[in-house]
Amino acid sequence: MASSGKMEGPSAPAMRRDPYEVLSVPRDSSDQEIKSAYRKLALKYHPDKNASNPEASELFKEVAYSYSILSDPEKRRQYDTAGFEALENEGMDMEIDLSNLGTVNTMFAALFSKLGVPIKTTVSPNVLEEAMSGTVTVRPLPVGSSATGKVDKQSAHFYGVTISEEQAQSGIVVRVTSAAQSKFKLLFFEQEINGGYGLALQEDSQKTGKVTSAGMYFLHFQVYRMDSTVNALAMAKDPEAAFFKRLEGLQPCEVSALKPGTHIFAVYGDNFFKPASYTIEAMCAKSYEDTTQRLKEIESKILEKRNDLRQFETEYRKALARFQEVTNRYTQEKEAVDDMLRERDDIHSSFTTERTIVNSVGAGSSSSRYPTESPENGNIDGKDKSGKKKWFNLNLNRSDKKA
Repeated sequence: MASSGKMEGPSAPAMRRDPYEVLSVPRDSSDQEIKSAYRKLALKYHPDKNASNPEASELFKEVAYSYSILSDPEKRRQYDTAGFEALENEGMDMEIDLSNLGTVNTMFAALFSKLGVPIKTTVSPNVLEEAMSGTVTVRPLPVGSSATGKVDKQSAHFYGVTISEEQAQSGIVVRVTSAAQSKFKLLFFEQEINGGYGLALQEDSQKTGKVTSAGMYFLHFQVYRMDSTVNALAMAKDPEAAFFKRLEGLQPCEVSALKPGTHIFAVYGDNFFKPASYTIEAMCAKSYEDTTQRLKEIESKILEKRNDLRQFETEYRKALARFQEVTNRYTQEKEAVDDMLRERDDIHSSFTTERTIVNSVGAGSSSSRYPTESPENGNIDGKDKSGKKKWFNLNLNRSDKKA
């Protein structure tokens, strides 16, 4: 399925290789396996860690590009079906490492974000390296409690949530909110063999009402997160299609349940310039049984609606094409009828015996229209009627009769 050649677009590597080959994963890999492979390779080839190796930058770009395909269900399906050709017209967006940007680029990224353009960012490799080595400070966060803090940009605060067997069976929810509407990421790490922590999940904060928030729900059923960049790209490409793509941003969370024990979460500062203030909470779903059931029901309804919209989009586009077709014909037919009626009026007006003559009255003159007369005597029938007496020629002078 792979094909080599030049890639179109600045975010693609110079040469294309099979994304599965680049990430060293089989074609039937799960989302979690793909993400885990990407994180390890991205950390291995990150330019900041390989300043003396110019090839590392290209390898890092290739890894990021491959992950951008395989981490997106729709792009992965397209690639599995028709290879790179199916992706030629698709925008290959990449995550940005803010710690690797200069001041000017960071300012531009902040400006675009302020204007509502979603900027996808990645976690700083320094944070990932510290977590992998197990040298981070972990603060305890008991279930049923909360903690507040302020984390510097491109830094993270780590928390350990210890859950019992009963709590694990009931389900666990971890949420972070920011009343200051700070940008942050909620991270979940898994224990590695070497004792360190490997990044397994991340949720970017989203604006919800007057706050920004992010949450992870380990409730023993599939929960979905919303990727806002999908909607933004759809809106940019085709505003009319944005509505139909609105639910396409739903991505399944890779982990739906936690085992008893201590689990590591972190709040990562994702602001461009200033620290992020936050409140983190850990809750057992047993205290929220009704809410948990409502979430399960609404997730099912949303997925069903997404499938309905996919079918309706096809019907809508057919109807829209038909509407445009009949609208164009309506305009053409209206113009044709107007032209024919106008021509008909012109033809009617050609049937006339009228002509324009000029009469001189005194020093002035005026134009008027008269019926056509005989050129001989000015009468239409040509008869001489001069012998008839006219009332205005009668002599009514009484004095002449008396004489």
